Amino acid sequence: MTELAKTDFPAGVLCDSQMQVLMDTGAITATSPITDGQIQPASLDLRLGTTAYRVRASFLTGKSATVTERLADFGMHEMDLTGGAVLEKGCVYVVPLMESLALPKGISGAASAKSSIGRLDLLTRVITDHGVEFDRVPDGYQGQLYVEICPRSFSVVVRTGQMLNQIIFRVGRTILTDDELRALHHTVPIVSGDPVISDGLGFSVDLKPGAGDLVGYRAKPHTGVIDLDKLGHYDPDDFWEKLHTSEGRIILDPGAFYILVSREAITIPPNCAAEMAPYLAMVGEFRVHYAGFFDPGFGHSSDGIGSRGVLEVRCHEAPFVLEHGQIVGRLVYEKMSQMPARLYGAALASNYQGQGLKLSKHFKTG
Repeated sequence: MTELAKTDFPAGVLCDSQMQVLMDTGAITATSPITDGQIQPASLDLRLGTTAYRVRASFLTGKSATVTERLADFGMHEMDLTGGAVLEKGCVYVVPLMESLALPKGISGAASAKSSIGRLDLLTRVITDHGVEFDRVPDGYQGQLYVEICPRSFSVVVRTGQMLNQIIFRVGRTILTDDELRALHHTVPIVSGDPVISDGLGFSVDLKPGAGDLVGYRAKPHTGVIDLDKLGHYDPDDFWEKLHTSEGRIILDPGAFYILVSREAITIPPNCAAEMAPYLAMVGEFRVHYAGFFDPGFGHSSDGIGSRGVLEVRCHEAPFVLEHGQIVGRLVYEKMSQMPARLYGAALASNYQGQGLKLSKHFKTG
C-alpha cells in the first residue's frame, strides 16, 4: 500500500478519481477487472460472484468469526449463479461478491442497496468477516465482501456480475452539522420550500399530487418472478396495486410494501453526498428506505428544480395512518473529500434524475 492512499485524501467521502487510486494501489481488488460502469461519482457498484448460499437465517459474523465459518454453521445448500438462479421470496441467501478490500488505516466503508433493488423490496445488506453491523465496513478492513439477499415481495432471478449494492468510502469526519447544512442551503438550496433541519434534512410524504389522485403503489402478495436483467419488461399491473386517494391519507397494512414519493424536491450539490436515514421510531411503526445513497449531482441542474425522493415503505406490527406532509425520514448530508469528475445525471445516463413517483426500471412505463 502506498503512502499516497494512506495520507493524501482530505476528510470526506471519496470521489471517483480517489476510488481509482484505491484500485491502482491494491486497496480495492476483484476477481474480474472492475469496469468504468461500476464507478459512480461517490460510490462503487459491487458485483455478485458465482455462488449463492441458502442459509437458515440472517446473521452477523461477530468479532470472532468469518463469513465462511458462519456459512458452515447455517448453510443449507449452494446454487450456481453463472447461468442465473431464482432466489425465492422469504428465503435468505449469502453471495460472495467479486470485490475484496485491503483498506489503509483511516478509510472505512458503508454500503447500501442500489435504487432499483430497494424498489423491488429486495433486502440486500453487505456483511464482512468479524463484522458487528450490516452495511458497514470498518476502518482498515482487510478481506472479502459478501452480500445477504432476502427477497421480501417478489422472487427474483439473479446472475453472476449483477450489481445489487454499492459502497462509499469515508475518511475522517464527513457528516455536515445542522449549522453547516443551514449554511449550505443558504448558498445552494438543497430542498424546495423551507428546510426542516434536525440531525439532517427532514422530508415528508406526498399524498396530495398536483394532478390526479395516484399517490403510490402497493406490492401484490402473489406474483411471478422478476428477472433482474430484464429492463422495461414487466407490466406494473401484474406486480403492483395502484393507490389512489383524494383525502391526503392512506392506511398502511402490516407487512405490506409500498412505493411512495417525497413531497419535497431534493438537491445534492456537487461537493456533497447524502445518505437516507430512518426518522425517529416514535413517529410511526414503519421503515422508510432500503436504498440509501445519493451521489453528488442528484437533483442538481441549472433550473434548480431538484428531484423528489422515492420512498420504499414497509409497515410493521399495526395498521398505521400516514398523512400528507408527515415527516417520514431524513437525509444526512456528507462533504466530499474532493469534487468528482462526473456528476449523477445525464452524463451517466442515470435512471432516476428528475424523478417523481416511479417504479424500478424493470417495469414498463406509459
